[in-house]
Amino acid sequence: MNVFYEGQILWSQIDANQHMRHSAYADVAAQARLNMLESLGLRPTKLFAFKIGPVLFKEELVYLREVTLNDNIKVTCEVTQSRPDGSRWSIRHELYRSDGVKASVIMVHGAWIDMEKRKLAVLPIELSQLFMKAPRSADYIEQGAHATKS
Repeated sequence: MNVFYEGQILWSQIDANQHMRHSAYADVAAQARLNMLESLGLRPTKLFAFKIGPVLFKEELVYLREVTLNDNIKVTCEVTQSRPDGSRWSIRHELYRSDGVKASVIMVHGAWIDMEKRKLAVLPIELSQLFMKAPRSADYIEQGAHATKS
């Protein structure tokens, strides 16, 4: 299991129905994703030095089971598809409760953005090589250079 975030569900992450609020799922997935990038050597400071950052086009969340106050969770990350240079990618996150039950699946589809030009960018080769070491899912697909996502 490629766990990149573990933590306790906080009061601030709970909604009026007494379970984890919808936007908190996106928050923990984003933290797990950033932790994964950092584990590869793609620290925010390194990306910022190149004026590049990750950008999302689409985020999908499937709720499977409730997560409640004080539950301890683990969030995994795996790349499910990418272009050979890592310029476009999809990452699947799975959120597990402490009892081992999978509570949600979060899929994101994204790329890299040049933060000065505000346009999509390709990572410099040294950063691309680091990104391509990210954990891949068993159903990983390598996209062609001109592939599009649905």
